[in-house]
Amino acid sequence: MRVLSVNVGRPRPNPWKDTGVTGIDKRPVTGPVAVTAPGPKGTGAVGLAGDRAYDVRHHGGPDQAVYAYAREDLDGWERELGRDLRDGMFGENLTTLGVDVNGALIGERWRIGGPAGAVLEVSCPRIPCGTFQGWLDEAGWLRRFTRAALPGAYLRVAEPGGIRAGDPVEVVHRPGHAVTVALVFRAVTLEPGLLPALLAADALPEEIRAAARGRTPSH
Repeated sequence: MRVLSVNVGRPRPNPWKDTGVTGIDKRPVTGPVAVTAPGPKGTGAVGLAGDRAYDVRHHGGPDQAVYAYAREDLDGWERELGRDLRDGMFGENLTTLGVDVNGALIGERWRIGGPAGAVLEVSCPRIPCGTFQGWLDEAGWLRRFTRAALPGAYLRVAEPGGIRAGDPVEVVHRPGHAVTVALVFRAVTLEPGLLPALLAADALPEEIRAAARGRTPSH
């Protein structure tokens, strides 16, 4: 399991949202990148040095510090869409290889880059938005992406450090529940009946836990 590329956003005009600018155009960078916990949501701060979010209402902050997507899933989309998808094309900060990103448990922790690297904690799935639709420029893209339930994972920064392409990924903690990134995504999109099951994951962002409590009879 390793990081295939570390990707940082290039600001570009965003004709698909009223934010005016988007950082979805992530490009691989060479050398180590510092990873630190960002401040509270609403500032645009994210985990990787040199990157930021521009839709500050929906992106950035501690629960969405770093976004990871598997190269294997990009390869699958390449075959389905009949086009090349470079590392970073889905707006991911980390393109991984050999990591079961969507099968990762909420609260699972990854050490990236050995003792001097960072420790990241799986927090929630990516929910696709209008910018993603416009950026990919594929008919019905949001619907197709949602039905596939391969959202990739947002991660918190549990321990800061430096990471670079080629760094190994080691799972150093797995919580004792069965709430995966893919399960959370299905629950908050097309299968709300699954929401009560999410309460087993204490590390979920509070807004998702609140939605789960709202679907649970005892609450």
